[in-house]
Amino acid sequence: MLKQSLLLLQVCVIFALGLVLIFNTTSAEVLDHALEKNTHQALLKQMFYALCGLALTAVVWKIGYQELVRMSPQLLMFFSFLLILCFVPGIGRKVNGSHRWIHLFGFSMQPSEFVKYLVPAYFMYRYSFYNPDHFAFKDFLKLVGIVSIPMILILIEPNNGTFGVIAVSLIVFFILSRISFKYWALPLLVVVAIAGVSSTQLNYVKARLRVYWNPELDLKGKGHQPHQAKIAAGSGKMWGKGPGNSLQKLSYLPEAQNDYIAAIYAEEMGFAGMVFLILLYMGFATIGYSIAAQAQDPIGFYFAACITTLIAFQAFMNLGVVSGLLPSTGLNLPFFSQGGTSLMANIMGVGILLNIQQAQRRVCTV
Repeated sequence: MLKQSLLLLQVCVIFALGLVLIFNTTSAEVLDHALEKNTHQALLKQMFYALCGLALTAVVWKIGYQELVRMSPQLLMFFSFLLILCFVPGIGRKVNGSHRWIHLFGFSMQPSEFVKYLVPAYFMYRYSFYNPDHFAFKDFLKLVGIVSIPMILILIEPNNGTFGVIAVSLIVFFILSRISFKYWALPLLVVVAIAGVSSTQLNYVKARLRVYWNPELDLKGKGHQPHQAKIAAGSGKMWGKGPGNSLQKLSYLPEAQNDYIAAIYAEEMGFAGMVFLILLYMGFATIGYSIAAQAQDPIGFYFAACITTLIAFQAFMNLGVVSGLLPSTGLNLPFFSQGGTSLMANIMGVGILLNIQQAQRRVCTV
């Protein structure tokens, strides 16, 4: 019960801080540009999606994580179809050059946010039918071939960040399930090496690397957001400028409520505030892996570990981008950034973790 309470408390604190920052940044944008919309619109929208996430979590809780994993083949097929619809004119919506969204009946969603949970669920479900001692390389290739279909669709959207997060979660599963390193580690190293050498020969990749190392080279283009994020984070110093006192949110850092919201938080709350936020995510990861370690069945163990990795690694990637340590990935900060589908999927992920912990408690009380 203590773990469940601590996990919920950490997520609620992160979400509450995010709500304050979302209202802070979006209301400033509305007032600065004299936009004809309510200053509370983004805040209310985020709260609405949180409620939708809770409703989805209630459904998942009722079904149970084991049944959800058993349903993963059908669910993955359905969401792979939705990924295809992202490229269909009139249904798919292109935003900032990426085909990540579908828009139907006045509702927009990003299918890849659910796919990143379904891919490891599907893999572990199919793997459970094999004898680990007789799991051949051809069996491994068969499973990888199936999950590679939605992953390739995500890659060509393009959505490299989500693709990377899914890949990392699968690697975690491979390690935990003790799938032979020669099946995946060596091929992965070869592919990464070939892709790395080949990509550096492409002019647009060279240009992006130059901007990554020196955002000042393209301040009117791709270097603008990273440059302004550094200014925002650096100007916060130790204790920050105080809530609501950010200058970068006044159109200097575009769409700050999304991927770069942590930069505004660092400006207002300073280094001390960022340490507190990082500790919250570290606490979440610690409890998540603890739930995995105490799970009473292999599926619960694998699923809890993969979910914790998905959320914690995404937070690490986002904060790395904001600090300038990593190139832009397009990943938002879980529970903190503005984002409807992402928030719903991540709340569902927390619900699955709690369901796994609840199942462990039931076993202990029997």
